[in-house]
Amino acid sequence: MALAYPQPHAAATLTARPLTLGVIVGNRGFFPAHLALSGRETILQVLEQAGIKAILPGAEETNVGAIVSLEEARLCADLFKAHRDEIDGILVTLPNFGEERAIGDVLRFAGLDVPVLIHAFPDDATRMDIANRRDSFCGKMSACNNLRQLNIKYTLTSNHTMDPESDAFMADLQRFAAICRVVRGMRTARLGMMGARPEAFKTVRFSEKLLDHAGISVDTLDLSEVFGRIERLTDDDGAVQNKLASIQGYARTADVPAQSLMRMAKFGVVLDDWMSANLLDATAIQCWTSMEEYFGVVPCTLMSMSSNKLNPSACETDIVGALAMLAMQLASGKPSALVDWNNNYGEDPDKGVVFHCSNLPKDVFVDEIPVMDYQEIIAGTVGKENTFGTIYGRIKESPFTYLRISTDDFAGKIIAYTGEGVFTDDPIDTFGGYGVVKVPRFQELLAHICENGYEHHVSINQARVSDAVYEAFTKYLDWPTYYHK
Repeated sequence: MALAYPQPHAAATLTARPLTLGVIVGNRGFFPAHLALSGRETILQVLEQAGIKAILPGAEETNVGAIVSLEEARLCADLFKAHRDEIDGILVTLPNFGEERAIGDVLRFAGLDVPVLIHAFPDDATRMDIANRRDSFCGKMSACNNLRQLNIKYTLTSNHTMDPESDAFMADLQRFAAICRVVRGMRTARLGMMGARPEAFKTVRFSEKLLDHAGISVDTLDLSEVFGRIERLTDDDGAVQNKLASIQGYARTADVPAQSLMRMAKFGVVLDDWMSANLLDATAIQCWTSMEEYFGVVPCTLMSMSSNKLNPSACETDIVGALAMLAMQLASGKPSALVDWNNNYGEDPDKGVVFHCSNLPKDVFVDEIPVMDYQEIIAGTVGKENTFGTIYGRIKESPFTYLRISTDDFAGKIIAYTGEGVFTDDPIDTFGGYGVVKVPRFQELLAHICENGYEHHVSINQARVSDAVYEAFTKYLDWPTYYHK
């Protein structure tokens, strides 16, 4: 029997669908079983409040639904294996000391290889008699020791013991949920690369084999095929007209030629169909300068719209940039953007300017409806009339997480760096999508980027999720990651 608590509004994407945890309730024969039963009921109520679906044996299937014996461990493991495709992580909760061998057996027999959170109930100092003392404080150490011996990775709560009904534990649950979403999302990500790498942009090269080895697929589509599919679309096609209307509702387009808007609408239909047919989570698109020379628009608006709908889209075929956008989106539930670490900001060593031309999702901007315009940089080469479609706006004041993923071919590893900063309201007058950032010890971060040969692109997300991303990458994905705390 599996107990399930559905989230009210499940969506098709991993970002929004209800998280599912397998739950192991610890118990030990000579400890009070009533604590295991009440603790089980409490933890299930908390998971329901958090919108997390729980899978665990029914209370009648073992002694109070907890796991103590080898037989019970096999029963629980079989249940987890039957729900392998649903379970994103495991919560081990210890209402009393708990049987550490049984906990380890469940995880070993189930073989799910998902994140594991270890939680221990706190004792009440006024109820330390034999009928009410928990000793979960001690039991957690034994459980962790056993899991370490079994080479099973696990995550700890912010305090050693925690009241499961506290705000602090709810925050821990949400952090763990972010870790679970990032791990599953990275292991199954499907990325699309539209067009070839721009000739001059060697900085966006990546190892497709290293990504594939990590479970990350990359599908490709040549721009000639894109333009060929667009040629088959008529202006009055229903899908084209719907996309045109969505573009005009997304950004202010008063100064954009009708022909440019129509081209964007057709490109958007082809992009959407390609993503749907290949079940793509994120894309990276060639722009500079084939799109402008041979099609007559920039793809920025369509990429912005895609990112805003939580299907990240990165410039200049930067596949690992798109992957970083996806990772932070999975952690936060908010859209990510790709920018350049672009300029210093006066004499302040901890401030800088980030910029792109831009395709930033509109949710990051100060203005709710951004302006669509022409791309001023490329216009000097191919003409203003061929560069409409860029999204202009300033990034609003907010905290943010930054993340860069790279494939280190020489070491044969996927590597990354992450940290946090804030977007400020410091004055600046420029174009494109831009913002002023403040990052603690920014010069040290910049030195790390240069010393280790990272790209000038960085992905950003307006949430504080660096801690969850770091733990997901280093502990569960084995991706060496520098954490700029």
